[in-house]
Amino acid sequence: MTTTLFISFFLTLCLFVIPSLSSDSDPLQDFCVGDLKASPSINGFPCKSAVSASDFFFSGLGAPLNTTNANGVAVSPANVLTFPGLNTLGLSMNNVEFAPGGVNPPHSHPRATEAGVVIEGSVFVGFLTTNNTLFSKVIHAGEMFVVPRGLVHFQWNVGKGKARLITAFNSQLPGSAVLPSSLFGSNPTIPNPVLTKTFRTDDVTVNKLKSMFAV
Repeated sequence: MTTTLFISFFLTLCLFVIPSLSSDSDPLQDFCVGDLKASPSINGFPCKSAVSASDFFFSGLGAPLNTTNANGVAVSPANVLTFPGLNTLGLSMNNVEFAPGGVNPPHSHPRATEAGVVIEGSVFVGFLTTNNTLFSKVIHAGEMFVVPRGLVHFQWNVGKGKARLITAFNSQLPGSAVLPSSLFGSNPTIPNPVLTKTFRTDDVTVNKLKSMFAV
């Protein structure tokens, strides 16, 4: 095989392989309700042997949530860990509720793109690109947003009352890396010199933040 032919073959192969890495792998059967008692594999949990109609229904996206916390936000996830019927299907959803002024702090979902719709209230939604450009807008009930996979984003209730979102992901378990708790609440902790240098601050401030986010 000549060098030119090899390069052409390699590039063609890449065109077929790379899209397969864009989200959860496609299932090879009608369904595979997850057996959460077993250890997960690279594509989800092993299939449960006994399946019933209840495995394909979930009622956790409509109940009121308790937002009496420091951020004024609460999330009820419908992912493979709470709704095993999603196993291998490559999707999940969240019910997100905000108290007045509540903030879903800057975070990212390393395994999924996020789309969401405002069910109630007015929400300021923003995400940051890898060159630190902020795209943001206040959206209201019935309006939708999208956040590309892996980008840092946030939501803030700017209305006078509570707000509510329903969000969806192209992964059965999108993951969430919340920046404040990831940086200051890790276990073991990130060394202080890394954080003081990063944030141009001192040990006193870093230690205070670590105490706030300690697990």
